[in-house]
Amino acid sequence: MTNNPGKRKPGTPGAFSRWMQRKMNARMNRKIRRGHGQFMGMDVLILNTVGRRSGQPRQSPVAWFDDGDDARLVVASGGGSQNPDWHANLMAHPDKASIELPGHDATPVIPQQLDGAERERAWQRIAAAQPRIAKYQSKSDREYPVIRLTAR
Repeated sequence: MTNNPGKRKPGTPGAFSRWMQRKMNARMNRKIRRGHGQFMGMDVLILNTVGRRSGQPRQSPVAWFDDGDDARLVVASGGGSQNPDWHANLMAHPDKASIELPGHDATPVIPQQLDGAERERAWQRIAAAQPRIAKYQSKSDREYPVIRLTAR
């Protein structure tokens, strides 16, 4: 089989989509750093990770939900058939993760992917706060990972 750079796996975004996403993410990151952390009625933070293969710094705007005691919940929805890249980067290098809340400097965090009853309790709170996310989940073939980010 020959290597064909024009082919991509089904369910993965094309070059234009990825370019557009990078532009939109950069714009949202600028807004968050200026103190404006809302998008479509959701609170948004910047999740700083390190690329799992490249080792390069990555910055992703992500909706978050309060989990008390300096902890936040994020959902790896990505809107597609696979988890977003930030999730794989976070799980590959959890010790290098940090978050930026609107108008604040980066804070190192400890990520913990929730499962079982703990995930279900967190998911119920998230779905109640943002029914839109529950609607997306109901249309997906995969269970969206829920990650608790606790300040170090």
